[in-house]
Amino acid sequence: MDLIFASHNENKVKEIRAILPKWLTILSLNDIDFQQEIEETGSTLEENAQIKAETIFKRTGKNVFADDSGLFVDALNGAPGVFSARYAGTGNSQDNIEELLQELKNHSDRKAEFRAVFCVIWKGELSFLSGKVEGEILSESKGLEGFGYDPVFVPTGYSQTFAEMNPEEKNKISHRYHAVQKLINHLENLAS
Repeated sequence: MDLIFASHNENKVKEIRAILPKWLTILSLNDIDFQQEIEETGSTLEENAQIKAETIFKRTGKNVFADDSGLFVDALNGAPGVFSARYAGTGNSQDNIEELLQELKNHSDRKAEFRAVFCVIWKGELSFLSGKVEGEILSESKGLEGFGYDPVFVPTGYSQTFAEMNPEEKNKISHRYHAVQKLINHLENLAS
């Protein structure tokens, strides 16, 4: 079963492919030679995921899903949230981390959660699935794996950041993992 993942982010594509069962083949935007950037103008993760999914569905007519994800920090009233990828204004992950750590410098509450929202369009029908993982933000980066805010995020119940974990370990607990499990169940129900 083929499904287009409306993303150019090869890190996300690789992560999702590692979680999915073999009966489901994911095609990225690079795989279908769609090189345009899809502007994320929504004010929520759901809106941004829907914008991306609908853009690709209208273009291809094929089954598609898109995600938007973000880091929501309690002490910053949910920031960076929907603006996680462009928090520092540069689009650079290291700049985003530095901005986040600067904003949290005088806060003792370091609680945060990663959230992922998938918008799925299957045979023209739209649905949303989500996943989250709670944790806290460290005061400095640790680890070399992962991407985005992974070097400063420690999930609840663990002592390592996502960037210190091997990809298989992260893929068993991440926000994206939880959303992907719901996606698998959703697709199994649709196919039966």
